[in-house]
Amino acid sequence: MMVAIFEYIDRLFNIVRPRRLLYMAIDGVAPRAKMNQQRSRRFRASKEGVDAAVEKQRVREEILAKGGFLPPEEIKERFDSNCITPGTEFMDNLAKCLRYYIADRLNNDPGWKNLTVILSDASAPGEGEHKIMDYIRRQRAQPNHDPNTHHCLCGADADLIMLGLATHEPNFTIIREEFKPNKPKPCGLCNQFGHEVKDCEGLPREKKGKHDELADSLPCAEGEFIFLRLNVLREYLERELTMASLPFTFDIERSIDDWVFMCFFVGNDFLPHLPSLEIREGAIDRLVNIYKNVVHKTGGYLTESGYVNLQRVQMIMLAVGEVEDSIFKKRKDDEDNFRRRQKEKRKRMKRDQPSYIPGGILTPHALGSRNSPGSHIASNARQAAYEMRMHNNSSPSVSPNTSFTSDGSPSPIGGIKRKAEDSDSEPEPEDNIRLWEAGWKQRYYKNKFDVDAADEKFRRKVVQSYVEGLCWVLRYYYQGCASWKWYYPFHYAPFASDFEGIAGMPSDFEKGTKPFKPLEQLMGVFPAASGNFLPPSWRKLMSDPDSSIIDFYPEDFAVDLNGKKFAWQGVALLPFVDERRLRAALEEVYPDLTPEETRRNSLGGDVMFVGKHHPLHDFVLELYQTGSTEPVDVPPELCHGIQGKFSLDEEAILPDQIVCSPVPQLRDLSQNTAISINFKDPQFAEDYIFKAVMLPGARKPAPVLKPGDWEKSSNGRPWKPQLGFNRDRRPVHMDQAAFRTLGHVMPRGSGTGGYGNAVPPPATYQGNLYRPLLRGQAQIPKLMSNMRPQDSWRGPPPLFQQQRFERGVGAEPLLPWNRMLQTQNAAFQPNQYQLLAGPGGYPPRRDDRGGRQGYPREGRKYPLPPPSGRYNWN
Repeated sequence: MMVAIFEYIDRLFNIVRPRRLLYMAIDGVAPRAKMNQQRSRRFRASKEGVDAAVEKQRVREEILAKGGFLPPEEIKERFDSNCITPGTEFMDNLAKCLRYYIADRLNNDPGWKNLTVILSDASAPGEGEHKIMDYIRRQRAQPNHDPNTHHCLCGADADLIMLGLATHEPNFTIIREEFKPNKPKPCGLCNQFGHEVKDCEGLPREKKGKHDELADSLPCAEGEFIFLRLNVLREYLERELTMASLPFTFDIERSIDDWVFMCFFVGNDFLPHLPSLEIREGAIDRLVNIYKNVVHKTGGYLTESGYVNLQRVQMIMLAVGEVEDSIFKKRKDDEDNFRRRQKEKRKRMKRDQPSYIPGGILTPHALGSRNSPGSHIASNARQAAYEMRMHNNSSPSVSPNTSFTSDGSPSPIGGIKRKAEDSDSEPEPEDNIRLWEAGWKQRYYKNKFDVDAADEKFRRKVVQSYVEGLCWVLRYYYQGCASWKWYYPFHYAPFASDFEGIAGMPSDFEKGTKPFKPLEQLMGVFPAASGNFLPPSWRKLMSDPDSSIIDFYPEDFAVDLNGKKFAWQGVALLPFVDERRLRAALEEVYPDLTPEETRRNSLGGDVMFVGKHHPLHDFVLELYQTGSTEPVDVPPELCHGIQGKFSLDEEAILPDQIVCSPVPQLRDLSQNTAISINFKDPQFAEDYIFKAVMLPGARKPAPVLKPGDWEKSSNGRPWKPQLGFNRDRRPVHMDQAAFRTLGHVMPRGSGTGGYGNAVPPPATYQGNLYRPLLRGQAQIPKLMSNMRPQDSWRGPPPLFQQQRFERGVGAEPLLPWNRMLQTQNAAFQPNQYQLLAGPGGYPPRRDDRGGRQGYPREGRKYPLPPPSGRYNWN
């Protein structure tokens, strides 16, 4: 697994090719607001893993009882993905492996030679992407920062887009792996592709290749990546958010901040989304339209550098609340219409199915699948035909009006009542809220919060907590974590119409809070089934019935679908962890920690690595030689303007010291020249505000969008990237009818080219004849000996295959695309093109009929076209 991680980073490195800095950040201990979501995910993953194991064992027993074939069950420990959490041995081992990996690349890879590498492992608190954002914010506030630095952030989370916009850096790109749904996965029982465990039939494995040499190859391609350039998104947002006649000065940077803030209402990792705002229903567009209609009345923008103006936000939310009722009704209508269309589709598919499908050797198969395990091949065709005749004779005859049961047998006279599972409609989850009917607010608070909607005090408490959450999230994105202890204490969100009177609500947070320690976080997010990653005495608190916190670890829990269809979309109704009770219980078991567990339970920091060619190498080495114990300022002139503090690392990688490999298959680094040292970002006062503006001296990238890019569709065709020359240039050419017309009506001289009297087109049209080669098209086509007259425009052989023709004597016209060759070979001069054309600049007409012109010289008696001034027809 570690080697696969190394290879993955290598591929990303080769795609992005960083020049100054590589910052590798692993998720550390998250703020309490994020831990609630992590707790929900890990409880679900544990429950789904147990359910999947039980289902797998049940299906295995059924298949074996029917005589099916299955490979022997491997006795191995199931990989619990919950181990990918800060504080576990897995994450500690990952940090050691990455240290080795960085040292190896700095020693052996030329691409890493002058690179500064910072590793922030799981011991450093904070989410990975937010640690990177915090680094960018603090470096932007330094006088030596280059405002035109290009940033490339790798990650699959959608909030990276919001974080990148929040930096207001002009050059910000996100690279993410392309999502490809329905990737093939092998069956957990037979290890074959094409079906899931529940559909496994225990059939023998099909041979792959002539000698089964392809048995272990996976039918999947290497993952592809997508570059998302935020400067293009900023262009779209500027076009979308620009408003005229504002009572205040328009600022696109502030408008983008407001757009990021409004996206939080649709949902994020820390707050549930509002019931009336679903991103799949165009909630962001709805919010933008309401924002543009209301912002004239607000007197200013909603946010400023991560701080919210609640009075202006209240106006936006109440405007959303006015249309909540219509949103719920439209949602119900759309769902009903969708179900109706699906029901009609199922009926249509059932109606189009053949009424009779033969079985046995006559069973239809797809082409090429005759020899598949599921196909039937008769060893004795005559015996098989006899058995089919006897089967048909023994089956009861039925009338055309006879009805059948679900298993195909005739039903009794009068028919039987259709079972529920035979119905065309799928079972829908029960919805007790019925948001589309009157009284939806009362039912919502009664079912979700178990309080009466008339309880105004409780509703205000929910709204206040949600408003605090909005302020916390925006501060988290723009200034860093405002409080490590705050979290939203409810499973559901209030309605937009409840945001009345929020202007006076407090939005300050407790200062000086500290994050959980790694093992404490594990106790807060792990279910009891994942307790094996914890020390034994700590694990006992999760399962002992007499434990004081046993209620934090339910073995089973309810999942509220909350109007959704799938369980993963629902809300896991888990009890919230009380921090005071948790810490009080852990005080009794802290003495049981071993020295290794105590080390893993401590908070760490960032480590910087440089190679021997880096300007910082000698400076850092001198710090170790002098044994400096005080933090030292990083010299920005030696490190591309990076500033911060250095302190000696007790587990440092030093030159001329062997770097042991933590992976048994990889060799030790016996000739190491890299060096590492602890690095700390520049520190600021707790109330310091990082300005959310574009820095002075920053140059915006050149606009890339054209007027046509604003249109939502291009004549109904999907968008394709433009390759080659301008797609709007229309090449001028003559079709077959034009050649016939010229051949019939124009007089021909004996010593001139075919169209010597025609005036050449303007110079602006002459370049339009040359089009770029299409992908896969040969650069020099073969000369066809049987060219028709109208084919002379398709191009001649290349010059090195042509004979020299005198001017105007039946010369082949030069292939227009080969004009590009003149820049590659000095032998191809421009005057060669003139030798291949008639005196008027047009290619001569080819005569391939034994010297006889294709049409009579006098031509047919067609009337001349009216004079246009462009051609001289006389």
